[in-house]
Amino acid sequence: QVQLVESGGGLVQAGGSLRLSCAVSGRTFSSYSMGWFRQAPGKEREFVSVIIWYGGRTYYADSVKGRFTISRDNAKNTVYLQMNSLKPEDTAVYYCARHMSGSSWNEVHDYDYWGQGTQVTVSS
Repeated sequence: QVQLVESGGGLVQAGGSLRLSCAVSGRTFSSYSMGWFRQAPGKEREFVSVIIWYGGRTYYADSVKGRFTISRDNAKNTVYLQMNSLKPEDTAVYYCARHMSGSSWNEVHDYDYWGQGTQVTVSS
C-alpha cells in the first residue's frame, strides 16, 4: 500500500515562503512522476506542479511559475514544493499525488495515490 504524507503547511504573510514536503512509502518512488495540486474553499482541485521521474523535468501552472519550485530526493522518497513570494490567492489545501498514467500531467484523474493535504494560509 502506498502512502503519501504531506507536511510543512502553515500561516504566512504575503511575500513569505514555505516549503512543503511529501513523504512517500514504497520502494518504487523513483519510477513515478510526482505532482502537487491545491484546492481552495469552494473551488475545484487544481494542478500546481509536477516533476517527471525520468530526467527530472518540471512543469508549473502559470499562476505559480517563477515563484514555486518542485524537487525530489529519491534516496528519501520525498518530494518538495518550495513556495516563495506567496500571495493570498495561494491559500488552499495542498496535496501531493503520484502520477499513474496518461499523457497529461495536470489532470486529477491521472494520479492514483493522494496525501491527506496540508493547509497553507497566506495573510495579506
